[in-house]
Amino acid sequence: MACGLRCTKGLKICCGVTTIFLIVVLVILLILFLTDFKQKDPTITLQSVKFGRFHLDILPILDLNLSLAILVTVDNPNHGSFTYQNSSAYLNYRGNLLATAPLHEDTIPALKSHNISTILNVYVDVTEVPDLLGDYLGGVINFTSTTTLVGKVKIFNFIKIKATTYSTCDIFVYIHGQIANSTCDNKIKF
Repeated sequence: MACGLRCTKGLKICCGVTTIFLIVVLVILLILFLTDFKQKDPTITLQSVKFGRFHLDILPILDLNLSLAILVTVDNPNHGSFTYQNSSAYLNYRGNLLATAPLHEDTIPALKSHNISTILNVYVDVTEVPDLLGDYLGGVINFTSTTTLVGKVKIFNFIKIKATTYSTCDIFVYIHGQIANSTCDNKIKF
């Protein structure tokens, strides 16, 4: 009978210590997930836009033929890498779709920056987009780029979560200096 009471007392102490240990571990994990591991939106920076081809035909119709080599840097502040499928970026001018650019499957590593490059080929009949000629003559054309990337976030190389990123960028192309600036709004949804 004495051994039974000692064994029960030892079992209670062991269960109590284990419970306290598990609570401490859960509180630490909760704090980490609410602070350090909390989802953060990526930062997209337009590094360079190079004019590969720029031609304005006047006859027989008014056509703009433009090729832009674009280099974008994505800064991933999250603890998970993001692998996305093949997708496309869309270039719009005042609501009119002007071009699409392929984005090939790739992985953006955790806590690092990653470069993505693509080529936009724009060929547009200027008469269908009447404001384009005025902006061209004014020296600045404002485009809007939208991209949706569907993929998976991998945390600690074993937790995989489906995610979708949405990016909208306002791109200002300065014709005379042949340079571009952009501001982007990015969101991640799980």
